[in-house]
Amino acid sequence: MEIHKSINDPDFQLLPSDFQFNYQEELTIKLDNSTSLFNQDIINEIVLWKVNRFSLLDEQTLNLINEVDPNEKILDENKTRKILLILLRKKGIQLAMASTILRFRNKSIYQIIDQRVYRILYSGKKLKLNYYQNDKNLNLQIDIYFKYLRDLNSVCSRLKIPFDKSDRILFMADKRLNKEIKLDNY
Repeated sequence: MEIHKSINDPDFQLLPSDFQFNYQEELTIKLDNSTSLFNQDIINEIVLWKVNRFSLLDEQTLNLINEVDPNEKILDENKTRKILLILLRKKGIQLAMASTILRFRNKSIYQIIDQRVYRILYSGKKLKLNYYQNDKNLNLQIDIYFKYLRDLNSVCSRLKIPFDKSDRILFMADKRLNKEIKLDNY
């Protein structure tokens, strides 16, 4: 049986470090100082703060993402690699989130890389990525994503499904077909 410490212990005392709250600093300051009426954007920020998923992107990164033309039909791998390298270096952004950002910018050339879609696409293989923040690992993740997009395009042709909806269609198919198989981190 584990023994937990509490404020009721005779030797309990607060330390100066207990007063140093360093969690999601930028967003904490913004939310602490907000006096506006709550709207969905603020609620979303609070939820993202709570689950530690908030990623603050600088203007340069946002401008680079916005260089992706939402109507483009051909993948520019050089531009995409540049964007992904910047995104993957940001706190809270891994390949699944980076691909989600790109997918909502242009669904005709990007789709979300997700455990479910990956599993159904590659016959049960798990998406395993090394998240160390060095150029070799980040470039390897990007190469995996490019291969995934090429393979997804081929599958879409074979199954006669639209590429721009393929991540959702295959996600739902995996959810139905493999609902008994546990996913990582769920």
